Amino acid sequence: MNIAYVRVSTIEQNEARQLEGLKSYNIDKWFIEKVSAKDTNRPELKAMLDYAREGDTIYIWDFSRLARSTKDLLELTELMEKKGIVLRSIKENIDTSTPTGKLMLTMIGAINEFERMNLLERQREGIALAKERGAYKGRKAVEIDSRFIEEYNRYLAREINKSQLAKILEVSRPTLDKLIKEYTENKEEF
Repeated sequence: MNIAYVRVSTIEQNEARQLEGLKSYNIDKWFIEKVSAKDTNRPELKAMLDYAREGDTIYIWDFSRLARSTKDLLELTELMEKKGIVLRSIKENIDTSTPTGKLMLTMIGAINEFERMNLLERQREGIALAKERGAYKGRKAVEIDSRFIEEYNRYLAREINKSQLAKILEVSRPTLDKLIKEYTENKEEF
């Protein structure tokens, strides 16, 4: 069976280029998701790995769609190899069923990780320079106000769940957890 895994990092990004590029490979089953590849804990990736069987071929547009780090890439390909699944990367023209493909996979994975680390380092340097010039202010701090307290009380009364509370307050779950901790530790100040 021919299986395709298509991933973009955010909802705003478009997966059309990958879909078009993989169309000619007679794909029987598609797994598509819009989520960061910072780790391998991704619903569609897991579903695809559970679904794939010995003799199947998994097609990806390029290695960065599957993993961000060489370690993750090699672990995923090792898992596929143990299950008897072949991985084909179209952009890099690599097929893990061959010894050359396995060697190239390792080398390209290392290069991709190196490029990503360089990008992050340049980003940190740019932020440091912007801070020195006073041009970088960082994210705006989220403050506890009467609206937070009102909605948090609704959460405590089980009228809404935590995800709904985060959505209403327009904050991420980690930010919400930080706000709740700050509020409960310093309630008397509010």
